[in-house]
Amino acid sequence: MSSYVRHCATYIVTLFLAVASAGCAPTGSDPDSEDLAGADEDAASSEQGLSGSVPVGATLRATTGVNLRSGASTNNAVLRVVPDGGRVTVQQAAPQNGFYKVKHNGTIGWSYGAYYDLDAMPEGEGDADEGTDEDVDSSGGSPRANAIARAQKAMGFSYWWGHGRFKDEGVTNATRGSCSGSCPSCSHSGNYGGDCSGLVAKVWQVPSSNTSMSVDSHPYSTADLNGSTSQWTVINRSNVQQADAMVYRSGGAGHTFIYGSGDGWGSHYAYECKGCSAGCVEGYRTASSAYKAIRRSGY
Repeated sequence: MSSYVRHCATYIVTLFLAVASAGCAPTGSDPDSEDLAGADEDAASSEQGLSGSVPVGATLRATTGVNLRSGASTNNAVLRVVPDGGRVTVQQAAPQNGFYKVKHNGTIGWSYGAYYDLDAMPEGEGDADEGTDEDVDSSGGSPRANAIARAQKAMGFSYWWGHGRFKDEGVTNATRGSCSGSCPSCSHSGNYGGDCSGLVAKVWQVPSSNTSMSVDSHPYSTADLNGSTSQWTVINRSNVQQADAMVYRSGGAGHTFIYGSGDGWGSHYAYECKGCSAGCVEGYRTASSAYKAIRRSGY
């Protein structure tokens, strides 16, 4: 190889790393989660899961990967798969053929009730929950619960490199936005969405001025999250708790997401703005040993 060719190759690699250092998209060393296959509705037992009417606005939790279909039968097309542990919101009280009309990450469809448990009643219905020892913030719940609530509101929006802007009422088809191309040279349409670090900062409302979901703010990159600071403390992944974050940074690139539940070293439920093609999604994934667990200071 001539000295000229070696010089050009070195320049290209250096330029690539400089561009990549601004963002937080996952790299090839951290593959996306595998697609889930929905459970067979015809094989479900009539004695398991939900049956009968459920109030509109109630939250259901999937007990396995469940098909979200365009209509109330197995003849209708699958719109997406609700992952094991995923939450959906009931849109119609009475089921049809065992299927419930529900919304998941902004998409409304029909999903088979045998693979769901009732997770929460609509506000104002049912018995009030007992209080916990954890502090209650100005939103009326524990800081961790409110952080997860903000993460859930962001799910379904598009990936928007270098941004963080969502809606308190959650996503709709009109506000979802879209991303195309390969980031950081990607294109975004719409007024809402975010990248991975934009989501984490919005979920934990850091800095203190970043309290509005609908105000675009991207104060940090994964470089700012990859270590203990006045805002964050690195913890052992064995001690990770709901609403903590996972982060890695290597070679000028990185990724971060909000931990929901599960094994910190194995399969766990996550909320993340994953990448241009995936958008902001929730579901089970694993994280390589390169990831650190971080906790919002004071919590």
